[in-house]
Amino acid sequence: METETATRWLTDAEQCAWRTYLDVTRLLTYQLERDLQPFGLTINDYEILVNLSESADLRMRMSDLASATLQSKSRLSHQITRMENAGLVRRENCESDRRGLFAVLTDHGMETMRKVAPHHVESVRQHFIDLLSPEALVDLRASLTPVAEHLRGRRGKV
Repeated sequence: METETATRWLTDAEQCAWRTYLDVTRLLTYQLERDLQPFGLTINDYEILVNLSESADLRMRMSDLASATLQSKSRLSHQITRMENAGLVRRENCESDRRGLFAVLTDHGMETMRKVAPHHVESVRQHFIDLLSPEALVDLRASLTPVAEHLRGRRGKV
């Protein structure tokens, strides 16, 4: 026989914090996405470009890139196809694993990163960083780190 557990409803303060967090994440993502539109990029495109630009040899295995960007392999494949058509990335076969593929940042992709990154950083500053005090940023990181660690530990677990 199952034991029914009582739902621990959110207090008013917890509900307010939760909804504020949801509002900020949605609104900030929306604004950052809008600020990338003049460059013909989505926030997902930019995240892929960042991951590739920071990786060894400007390449990542598709499976690792899917994991790093929290996308399904199928969704990432479609995303990479669009980015290939724009000349930002290319796919290369993996010599050590015939089924494996690399996503590789092209010269055009790196040039795009160099052009877009300063604008993106300014957008992040304007809509997030500069609105908080240095102390608030430290507190925010300290507050969110346990959540991030918990969720990272749950990745791949169902």
